[in-house]
Amino acid sequence: MIAVLMGGNSAEREVSLVSGEAVYQSLIRQEIECFKFDWKGDNLAKLWDETFDLAFIILHGRGGEDGYIQMQLEKRNIAYTGSNSQSSAIGMNKHLSKKIWQNSELPLASSILVDRKDIVPDINFALPWAVKPVCEGSSIGISKVAQIQDLGQALELAWQYDDQVLVEQWVEGDEYTVAILGDKALSVIKIVSDQDFYNYDSKYHSNTTQYLCPCGLSSSQELHIQALALKAFDSIGAHGWGRIDFIVDKKNKPYLLEINTVPGMTSHSLVPMAAKANEISFDQLIKCIINEI
Repeated sequence: MIAVLMGGNSAEREVSLVSGEAVYQSLIRQEIECFKFDWKGDNLAKLWDETFDLAFIILHGRGGEDGYIQMQLEKRNIAYTGSNSQSSAIGMNKHLSKKIWQNSELPLASSILVDRKDIVPDINFALPWAVKPVCEGSSIGISKVAQIQDLGQALELAWQYDDQVLVEQWVEGDEYTVAILGDKALSVIKIVSDQDFYNYDSKYHSNTTQYLCPCGLSSSQELHIQALALKAFDSIGAHGWGRIDFIVDKKNKPYLLEINTVPGMTSHSLVPMAAKANEISFDQLIKCIINEI
């Protein structure tokens, strides 16, 4: 019996519910015994009253992607999909994951951590900047700062979601993403948004965002980005499945943006798109994720 864990109480709750429903319907189509569980942050006791062998985690953001739910399942020796609690916690934290990637000599834009309790430090890299909550997903709370006087407003927005904020040098270029399934990097997807960046609206609501696969890179460039994605995934100990996002600048140099250890499974989601490009159906993708445990 599989429990599809969905919902959560993060800013990504609505997306998780849609993703979870897609996973649940796939399992039903494949005649795999399962049930949906809408975790709301305070009702885990009800989950432990159920009998199940495996949790399919499709909780995005805090609580579901940061190691919390993984740790609760580990305490009870219940198997689950995706990365373990430690790797999930690292992956959710943009500052921690960047430190590990830096130690692994992976390509990164300059950045600095700003804590709500501290004085904003001097930023010694050029504008524009991306201002991001350290532990948030789906581009929630992110701003592009083109002028120094706009930094305060951007920090206030980010601080609504997290006490720690990453100020990162903005890299002008094209955005790409690499889905990871097991030990394989799937086809690279290029994301073309008519927004300043691939924000929440572009991801989940816009019908003008384009996803290009083939992505337009040369074979050698695509292989290079896939190799970087696998190295980034492995360096934080991620497991099973996930997604690594990149920016490629005007000189064709790639920069890592972030890792998603529980990516979306909606109609706009990138992992199912990449799987389809590799002739893996949605149902096959779900079974692969389960088999990676």
